Amino acid sequence: MPAPDPAFERFAPDDPLAPDAPVFAEPWHAQVLAMADTMIAAGHISAIDWAEALGAALRAASDQPDTPDTYYIAALGALEKLSAKAGIDATQQAHRKDAWAEAYRRTPHGQPVTL
Repeated sequence: MPAPDPAFERFAPDDPLAPDAPVFAEPWHAQVLAMADTMIAAGHISAIDWAEALGAALRAASDQPDTPDTYYIAALGALEKLSAKAGIDATQQAHRKDAWAEAYRRTPHGQPVTL
């Protein structure tokens, strides 16, 4: 019987009996990717534009530690640039950020934040 291919071992599936680990460190890490997916599905940006913008943002952050927060910040920056390209200007983005910050401050702990 031949020896197992080391490359296959490296990419073998995780232990199916192990508990699932969270994929995202925080809910908003997933939300930025969901927003990008929604913008692609709605035709506001293309998947190629998203991949290129995210790749550029990750390359720009290559001197930062490789953490979920670094990835989130890069993804958010890419989404903001593509939003501006799609016609949502910096003033509108700043207004929306301020509205979310205010909604967050007034929302009781444990409750969903709504605008």
